Amino acid sequence: MDATYPAYYTWRHKLAAYGLKLTAWAVLFFLMLPILVIIPLSFNAEPFFSFTPGMLQLDPDAYSLKWYAAIFNSHNWLMAIRNSFFIGICATIIATTLGTVAAVGLASETMPFRRTITALLLSPMIVPLIIVAAGMFFFYTRFNLVGTFTGIVIAHAALGVPFVIITVTATLSGFDPSLYRAGLSLGASPIKVFRDIVIPLIRPGVISGALFAFVTSFDEIVLVLFLAGPEQGTIPRQMFAGLREQISPTILAVATLLIIVSIFFLATLELLRRRSEQVRKGVDTE
Repeated sequence: MDATYPAYYTWRHKLAAYGLKLTAWAVLFFLMLPILVIIPLSFNAEPFFSFTPGMLQLDPDAYSLKWYAAIFNSHNWLMAIRNSFFIGICATIIATTLGTVAAVGLASETMPFRRTITALLLSPMIVPLIIVAAGMFFFYTRFNLVGTFTGIVIAHAALGVPFVIITVTATLSGFDPSLYRAGLSLGASPIKVFRDIVIPLIRPGVISGALFAFVTSFDEIVLVLFLAGPEQGTIPRQMFAGLREQISPTILAVATLLIIVSIFFLATLELLRRRSEQVRKGVDTE
């Protein structure tokens, strides 16, 4: 009897299972190959986007950290990094606050027009970004928000709200409403119950949504191209400009750093997911 597959599996079932696994690994390798290529190229001592003979021979002189040093010696890159974090953090705070409140409201069965409101709030994920950017550009021109940090933060927050709503709503699906009613019956105000009971239980989902909102803002380029001025350049815009104006391995070094940041966020999301499952199991046990 095969320990991996059920006893009723024939050789055709096993062949199909192996084929599925092989296809999944092939797709994963295809998706990861560009990342695996970018990382070593960022250490290239020559200003090329290809492997030199010295790199292929693992010659230490063919590798260098000068492109990473160039990031911190460039005013444009430092400004882009500072702007990306500033815009991302501000947009995340706004998106997390609005998205959490919206998710809690939409989780109520007494909410009128719940499906319609949900569709409207999630529409930024469905509508092509070029349409969103064009609409925001013409709308912002009436309020002189084009070329300002305020306009970009609001635009990025609008893109991050749907991610917060989805993650918080998923967390609220395991929330027991009787806990909220019990807090009210003991004399606590709705705000106190929400702060002391609801928020601690849905905190993993809120943090996950905030991370998704931050990554969305950090990686956004279409809205920045439409709405940002010379002083609001972000990392994606600087990379885009570098590819068009002056190709430099500095872009690969920045991409490598972004990969490291992405891995950190993915690890954090996985920890939060496990934490959310533990909290849900604890509530169900009680």
